Amino acid sequence: MAILRLGLPKGSLEETTVEMFKKAGYTVTISSRSYYPSIDDEEIECLLIRAQEMARYVEEGILDAGLTGFDWIQENGADVVEVAELVYGKVGRKPLRWVLAVPEDSPIQGPADLAGKRISTEAVGMTKRYLAKHGVEATVEFSWGATEVKPPRLADAIVEITETGSSLRANKLRIIDTLCETTTRFIANKDAYQDEFKRRKIDRLALLLKSVLAAEQKVALMLNVNKAKLDGVLAILPALHGPTVSPLSDGTWFSLTTVVDEKIVREIMPELIEAGAMGIVEYSLNKVVN
Repeated sequence: MAILRLGLPKGSLEETTVEMFKKAGYTVTISSRSYYPSIDDEEIECLLIRAQEMARYVEEGILDAGLTGFDWIQENGADVVEVAELVYGKVGRKPLRWVLAVPEDSPIQGPADLAGKRISTEAVGMTKRYLAKHGVEATVEFSWGATEVKPPRLADAIVEITETGSSLRANKLRIIDTLCETTTRFIANKDAYQDEFKRRKIDRLALLLKSVLAAEQKVALMLNVNKAKLDGVLAILPALHGPTVSPLSDGTWFSLTTVVDEKIVREIMPELIEAGAMGIVEYSLNKVVN
């Protein structure tokens, strides 16, 4: 049987990725003692790998596909196929930022002030390219973790990834520049992506994962309205491609179903009631495929 070897990110994205796969229709079970998660698809074999290493293993063909950040693809200089961009993180759905940060009371105000300083980071290559771009010479040291606690004793500045900036603020650090923004990418090995079975499997996974993210900010609305008030309700009701309108058995009432942005429901629901809508039901979605 043909098998797709899939890398799942270990660490900060691990739990969110498992939840996303569940909504896509796949149950992934991770044991605390194993790096080989089980998945309810006999054609997929999973391996739990840190995002920092994922692109390298995919490029080498040890894995056929995997999820990692755009930043780590660039950091490793990996030659892989970027199948899909999946904008999700540990706590939010915005791109992450690699930022240059210093202690709140540091005299460093910009890249020029880094000359001769010590910078701690996991993204050594990215940081060196940033310094070269600004014509600055500084010492860049690889950080094995807990980078936020390095300044001021162990480093003058850090380059760290952040989603909300809360950890940096908690450690009394201020951001002075952004080196890059990054999002999660679903990547594939070039040879694996030429294989008919593996490409079909990868593309289907990408479609389902993208549909999960597309559904997160939307809800479905179902409601009833009298024929006499139908046009007024339709004028209020947005939809992806127009509401589904179905006549009920008595011929004078209609059932409407539509998908809308969740954030607007609180605005339009009172208006729908005023326009004559009844029996409004809101429910969440697992997938939206456009």
